[in-house]
Amino acid sequence: MSSTLAKIVEIKAKMTWTQKNKATAHHLGLLKAHLAKLHRELITPKGGGGGGPGEGFDVAKTGDARTGFAGFPSVGKLTLLSNLAGVYSEVAACEFTTLTTVPGVIRHKGAKIQLLDLPGIIKGAKDGKGRDQVIAVALTCNLILIVLDVLKPLGRKKVNENELEGFGICLNSKPPNIGFKKKDKGGINLTATCLQRELDAETVKSIVAEYKIYNADVTLRSDATADELIDVVEGNRVYIPCIYVLNKIDRISIKELDIIYKVPQCVPISAHRRWNFDDLLEKFWDYLKLMRIYTKPKGQLPDYTSPVVLPCSGTTVEDFCMKIHKNLIKEFQYALVWGLSVKHNPQKAGKDHTLEDEDVIQITKK
Repeated sequence: MSSTLAKIVEIKAKMTWTQKNKATAHHLGLLKAHLAKLHRELITPKGGGGGGPGEGFDVAKTGDARTGFAGFPSVGKLTLLSNLAGVYSEVAACEFTTLTTVPGVIRHKGAKIQLLDLPGIIKGAKDGKGRDQVIAVALTCNLILIVLDVLKPLGRKKVNENELEGFGICLNSKPPNIGFKKKDKGGINLTATCLQRELDAETVKSIVAEYKIYNADVTLRSDATADELIDVVEGNRVYIPCIYVLNKIDRISIKELDIIYKVPQCVPISAHRRWNFDDLLEKFWDYLKLMRIYTKPKGQLPDYTSPVVLPCSGTTVEDFCMKIHKNLIKEFQYALVWGLSVKHNPQKAGKDHTLEDEDVIQITKK
């Protein structure tokens, strides 16, 4: 590991010394690709010994979504986790395989949201310190909360972001709009649908050659960077929404609080006094992008107490059936749907019909 760290330091020094211009873009692209490979070696070390990533922190996945909490010691992370679980929880922590990392599951708008501590997020963790304790769990989260002390948020915010990025976690961003498909022959075929300021054919070929790939179709659908191309070639990046929780607002003035409220992606709270938890839970819901579908047994009123919770984007009647039981789709004949997804209430719909939040559905079997 020490040799890998030394190589990382050396490459970072070369990148610092190299002026950034069109003439050096090719050279910098190669350095970035080599650096990404070295970081991957740190995250997934070769050989046995020491256990796999996340050893001792394996947690049974349950509920409709998983939220990970990151933050330095003394920022109030554990207080927030415990108080949220204590106020909103309907499920005991004994559901989980490792109690030390999970204070509980909370319920919000009918959804069960699992809360997980992500220990070991310290400066330098991505370079080998404590990475095995966090990466396996963090990569499976649907949402990450970075808990910060409101009195000193900016520096630590950046450190947390850098550590998570080092594990291959990209916060509040979308995957690069780049198509990449390996093939058996034909060389590197580059197609760009718009003007490229950083990547040209030579740079693209050099970057993918660093991964011993010599035959592939590469399509650049936006003005892409070398870092974005490397992310796509690496294929191990995950893109997770993030909320920045600014804790200890009971220590600042109303004027300062008004300023914080205008900062995007931030929620000010007091974990100790349990202030503003409702706003935080609403932010949970918005960032997790969940929706509720209510069931209606034939001849009865809809059940508004126990919705079926599903992802918002493109969820169909078939997805609804599969969430309840995989055999339901085999017996499916048609559905009656009430709500925003249909023009008439009720409306007959097939399994490919796309549902909207708070639709009501009644399934008719064959």
